[in-house]
Amino acid sequence: MNAGSTMQTPGTEVAAEATPETDAPAASDSSGATIRVADQTRLLGPPTVVAAGVIGLWYLFTYFVLDRDQQFFLPPLHRVVDVGFLTWGNLEQVLLGLWRTTQVTLVGLALAIVGGMAIAVVMSQARWIERSVFPYAVALQAVPIVAISPLIGLWWGWDFQSQVIVTIIISIFPIITNTLFGLRSVEPSMHDLLTLHRVGRWTRFRKLQLPHALPAIFTGFRISAGLAVVGAIVGEFFFKGGTYGTEGLGQLLFLFQNQLSGSKLVAGIIFSSLLGVALFWFFGWAGRRLTGHWYSA
Repeated sequence: MNAGSTMQTPGTEVAAEATPETDAPAASDSSGATIRVADQTRLLGPPTVVAAGVIGLWYLFTYFVLDRDQQFFLPPLHRVVDVGFLTWGNLEQVLLGLWRTTQVTLVGLALAIVGGMAIAVVMSQARWIERSVFPYAVALQAVPIVAISPLIGLWWGWDFQSQVIVTIIISIFPIITNTLFGLRSVEPSMHDLLTLHRVGRWTRFRKLQLPHALPAIFTGFRISAGLAVVGAIVGEFFFKGGTYGTEGLGQLLFLFQNQLSGSKLVAGIIFSSLLGVALFWFFGWAGRRLTGHWYSA
């Protein structure tokens, strides 16, 4: 053996063979990170592009379509941020209104969920009950709030209770229809199987119909979440019984409109939209948590 040659021991051979294997996890981690970045880009890219386009059209309309003395109708975004978000007095006023509107929205939506699901469950038990009750649910949805607001005010007062009633009326119909659809959409063969085993009505509902209807139910919740925000703001437009400092967003939007304060008006609209988006996202998340093992909510 030459003096310049290097002796390879069994240990060095093992180390040499193991070197490529230790590089494999690093390559796998790198490819996984690349896939995650690509997924996030596909998820966030389109909404970001749309938001940039909307903001661009916003500035284009404000500066090139509206006259200078009309720009208070639609102030530029930086002006809205400065007046509505960075000025603490205005932001505090809008946040207090948002809290009041959130209370009306949550109470009205909760009552709409309880009432709507109860009505749908009762209608699902027999066709004659559905034929007897469903037309009145449709009529309630079709009645203009403007037409019945005087009656609501006389019966329930001109403050929080009436605002909640308006919220219920506007948001309850999707809960009724989606819950009823979900309960009715069970395969007849499944009902026949339970009938063959002499399963009772309550067990049939609890073990078969309700789990099967959950995706449709949560779809109704998500639709009604946005409608509940609309109902709360509409109710606050009609029923302004609150004292100063307890105005909801609907009352504040009416006030900002009369003051020709476009920046605060747009800020209030943005906050009301964020409330609806938050509720929509919450019910989507809750639906995935409850039904994710079987369905995609």
